[in-house]
Amino acid sequence: MDFSEFGFHPDLLEGIEALNFTTATPIQEQAIPLILQGKDLIGIAQTGTGKTAAFVLPIIDLIMDSGESGFTQALVIVPTRELAMQIDQAVEAYSYFTGVSSIAIYGGGSGKDFSRGKEAITRGADIIVATPGRLIAHINMGYTDFSRLRFLVLDEADRMLDMGFLPDLKRIIDTLNPKRQSLLFSATMPQDVMRFARTLLQTPVTVSIALSKPAEGVTQSVYMVNDRQKMPLITEILKDKTGQCILIFSSTKQAVGQLYQKLKAKGFNAGMISSDLEQNEREQMMLAFRNRQVDILVATDVLSRGIDVDGIDLVINFDVPRDAEDYVHRVGRTARAARKGAALTLVSHTDLHRFKRIEKLIGNEIPKIALPAHLASIDEQSPRRDPRGPKRDGKKTPFRGQRHPKGREQGKPGPKK
Repeated sequence: MDFSEFGFHPDLLEGIEALNFTTATPIQEQAIPLILQGKDLIGIAQTGTGKTAAFVLPIIDLIMDSGESGFTQALVIVPTRELAMQIDQAVEAYSYFTGVSSIAIYGGGSGKDFSRGKEAITRGADIIVATPGRLIAHINMGYTDFSRLRFLVLDEADRMLDMGFLPDLKRIIDTLNPKRQSLLFSATMPQDVMRFARTLLQTPVTVSIALSKPAEGVTQSVYMVNDRQKMPLITEILKDKTGQCILIFSSTKQAVGQLYQKLKAKGFNAGMISSDLEQNEREQMMLAFRNRQVDILVATDVLSRGIDVDGIDLVINFDVPRDAEDYVHRVGRTARAARKGAALTLVSHTDLHRFKRIEKLIGNEIPKIALPAHLASIDEQSPRRDPRGPKRDGKKTPFRGQRHPKGREQGKPGPKK
């Protein structure tokens, strides 16, 4: 379906055409008409299917049709600052010729950023994209007024509930116009999300697109490894991929930092993103990665959802994600918009149970790749040497400096006889 068939305002169509978008994706084709009709909606779609435009475009069009301004008409709530910035950038791009205003409000910034958010809220930016925690901070200050809000969007709803945002979401919703149109988008629909949706939406229509399946353009492969083989294998994989755009995921910020340092020490053009970085550092790193100033980006799952970077060639799971759904989101960073890409996962024996859940979720067995011969012989890490040294006559030698049972310290001479 062509975007011109939705009946959008000419100024909005001009912005869409300037971005070289012509044909709607399945989630856009099904969701946009329903939103334009004023329906509450549950949109279930995997990452990379174009769901941001599925709610942003009709909301911009409806705001333009109303001819009203001076108050916030749409509130989009998302789990992470990166996603907030990305959606705000999408609104800015689509609405370039329309005069519709927007702002992203998220934590981790400076006092100046907080003041900008306050000004936008009190002035009445048309569309506000916010993370729950920072929006609550503004609500606590007493100057928010969403009594005339027309549209509420919860994006990545499953992720927000996983991150413990349910109390914040309920408090935010209590401050909103009860007669609003509500839209909930999620990659998955577990029972807790479904229960929350029933309390939030009025007779919603559900649109479900290709739930929990990696994009067809992703070539998935697995290496069965032990922990000592992981770093040599990563080095082997990356050595012939200079200039390619590569994203490496690990589940903890500590592991991300260690892997980044090792890659830098080996001369790779790498960067990293985790919650240890300040917001401006994270923004600069994402910009460098998008602009191909950094070839390899090592990240936690903060980048596994909603972050759109064109042309990622390879995704590597340094470890198996704890949640099978996170695998789909990680892999979804490549092969976006009908492109091709590859995803490699390193699976150790301790990860096998999680890996089996992934294969069950996606409904396919992921092909296994044999390790290079010179890496296959690397054994598991040998037992640590006892720091107390060798045992004598079956007894443990005490640490140097420990008190001897007879009152003197081990290693120091006793009284003369």
